[in-house]
Amino acid sequence: MTRENTAKTRPRGGLTGKRQAILDGALTVFARDGFTRASIDAISAEAGVSTRTIYNHFTDKAGLFLAVIQESATRAADVQIAVIDRHLRKITDVEADLIEFGLDWVTPRPDSAAHFSLVRQINAEAGHIPQEAIDAWQQTGPRRVRRELGRHLRQMADRGLLRIDDPDRAALHLLLLISAELPAHHAALPTDELTKTVAAGIHTFLHGHLR
Repeated sequence: MTRENTAKTRPRGGLTGKRQAILDGALTVFARDGFTRASIDAISAEAGVSTRTIYNHFTDKAGLFLAVIQESATRAADVQIAVIDRHLRKITDVEADLIEFGLDWVTPRPDSAAHFSLVRQINAEAGHIPQEAIDAWQQTGPRRVRRELGRHLRQMADRGLLRIDDPDRAALHLLLLISAELPAHHAALPTDELTKTVAAGIHTFLHGHLR
């Protein structure tokens, strides 16, 4: 009996469907096991395809990992940029709007959970992951998000609401300050405690950037 027959589910939709099944299965395995420990056999089982099918689409595990992190980072960044735009597109009260943004930013999102598990795996074994994959993740994910946040902060500065010399650095500081004091698993925190933590980070940010 082949791996194709023993896999838990056969993907449908031809080559495109199989490729997406591989990417989805690989994300699950890489997020769980990390790059080094993840095996093509485990990915084929999770994706419901044969190992031969995986190699028909991707040269090796490194190439598959690169594709996974690019797609996953792009999706996660799209969600985060939507949060930025939702709260900072039109500012009526700098402090209140930034706090609302911060609260939305730190709210865990189940559809992004696998991606951020993957990010934790990357941070844990960065020395064993191809640099190309790390660069791709940074470019399609964190750097893209910071550029978008920086653009909004620059617009606020242009309106005279903030004092910003380096938008990208200011964006990084803002993101660090609103999450620095939060525990790794903060979903269970009472709303008032979460609000106090985020508000403290915003107050610190405004202390350095408010006109």
